[in-house]
Amino acid sequence: MIIADTSVWIDFFRIKEPVHQILSELLENRNILAIECIFGELLQGIKNNYEKNIITKYWENLPRLQMKDLFIKAGIYSAENNFISKGVGLIDAVILLSAIESNSQIWTLDKKLLRTLTEEYIYKY
Repeated sequence: MIIADTSVWIDFFRIKEPVHQILSELLENRNILAIECIFGELLQGIKNNYEKNIITKYWENLPRLQMKDLFIKAGIYSAENNFISKGVGLIDAVILLSAIESNSQIWTLDKKLLRTLTEEYIYKY
């Protein structure tokens, strides 16, 4: 499975290529794992009900990671890896831990997050 970071979703919704085409194919094949904090970030930036409905429909229909105490575990994981001194926040730690727990790769355009990831967790299209 692949976790598409907020940055990827934004390019997808803006129909920026090649992101739009690649993510469309991954969605059609049900290869995208939805993470709550990513969809929360997307919803935080909505401008109208139309955008809200689109994002909500993706959230409702995609496979999701269900992990108890995810933010607590991500906070501990972040502290153990000194992420805060690297400019990596809690949301990125949640995304990284989600990838580890679900054996998924992360597709991100965020340079700070990319610097934190090991090769095995980076989705390369």
